[in-house]
Amino acid sequence: MREIGIMEVGGFQVGHAQDLEAATGCTVILCDRMSSAGLDVRGGGPASRESQILAPVAAAQGINAVLLSGGSAFGLDAAGGVQRYLEERDIGFDVGVTKVPLVSQSCLFDLGVGSKEVRPTAEMAYQACENAGRSAPAEGNVGAGTGCSIGKYRGMGRAMKSGFGTYALQTGPLKVGALVAVNALGDVYGPDGRPAAGLLNEKRTSLSCTLEEMFADIAPAENLFAGNTTLGVVVTNGMFDKTPLTKLAGMAHNGYARAGPHHRRRGQHLCPLPGGCPGGHQCGGGHGRPDHGAGHPAGGPVRRFRLWADRLGGPASLTGCALRPTSYRF
Repeated sequence: MREIGIMEVGGFQVGHAQDLEAATGCTVILCDRMSSAGLDVRGGGPASRESQILAPVAAAQGINAVLLSGGSAFGLDAAGGVQRYLEERDIGFDVGVTKVPLVSQSCLFDLGVGSKEVRPTAEMAYQACENAGRSAPAEGNVGAGTGCSIGKYRGMGRAMKSGFGTYALQTGPLKVGALVAVNALGDVYGPDGRPAAGLLNEKRTSLSCTLEEMFADIAPAENLFAGNTTLGVVVTNGMFDKTPLTKLAGMAHNGYARAGPHHRRRGQHLCPLPGGCPGGHQCGGGHGRPDHGAGHPAGGPVRRFRLWADRLGGPASLTGCALRPTSYRF
């Protein structure tokens, strides 16, 4: 097994668009051809569009694109921009009189990071489509990752910035990867089983540990609406139809479950796509992180998150932040 670039999986393009001042954005995955997909919905508060067509009993046998965006449920209008982009190119499900582009979308909650009045729009999503390509996608504070944060159990004043990242592996001819906008309530863990980024201590001078602070509380913290909506797309070159992909989506949730994502105030769903496009498309809103859970060695993804922390200048409060494309400091 070896690490590969996410675009080596093949069969799709990735594009970002964002508003750095407002700290929100979107990421589109455009399939080279209509690709089958599965779905497994978890969490109590998902914001999604065209998710039911991914069910095995639905008539549609594939989708044309996936959109991950900020803006919470306000951002759901953005998928219209992807539809317009595809319609102009005569791409979509043929219904006789026209072709209807099938675009599945999931939104994360970033309204408390930048401007709550600014959300991804159809125009922004259209721009993401125009920006799409086959080169390795930018990571960090881009696209759907622009407004992402982690370590929010004690509020945004003790949170840290996170973002968008990718990771892929190959064993024999099989290639599997993930594109994730990490907007988790909890922490990112390193190979030593300790938090590598996440919740800050009360003085904001070093890291605390979300799990330890949760266990120390007599009663669970409430009003965690801003806490947890991680979005992800799992991609593979394996050939599957909707039923095994739905099972694959459920299995992919196991990694999230080890991170404690399925909260009644979190939204989360995973849906895989195969073959030409993201073979495993995991469209999610919910808590997660690119490592596999507390105490599990992570390697590449954690190294990338450490780089993002360096770009951000280490621990930082997100309250009233304005992202800058050069320094990413608050």
